[in-house]
Amino acid sequence: MFDNTRYLTCGVDSSIPIELQLFLWECVERMPAPKDYLQVFELKPVDNLQSITHSSEEPEYIQVYMIPSDAPIKEKLYIIDDGDHSTMLLASEY
Repeated sequence: MFDNTRYLTCGVDSSIPIELQLFLWECVERMPAPKDYLQVFELKPVDNLQSITHSSEEPEYIQVYMIPSDAPIKEKLYIIDDGDHSTMLLASEY
């Protein structure tokens, strides 16, 4: 899973910095198998840090990252693998 062609929505392209997009893809790459087709990312500012909570349901997985950021954002994103391709989208676009 998640080793196919990758896409992102216009919402992600316009509101999520490319460095953060790449970090989220890397989070999915580095997580242990098996992987759920739906990966969830909760982003929120914590002082001068970007808090990223990465989770999935089956199998249950949760990992929290804190990375330095000059402009941390609050957003919820999904990365979904449908078998043919993987798509990163804002939760509001689902």
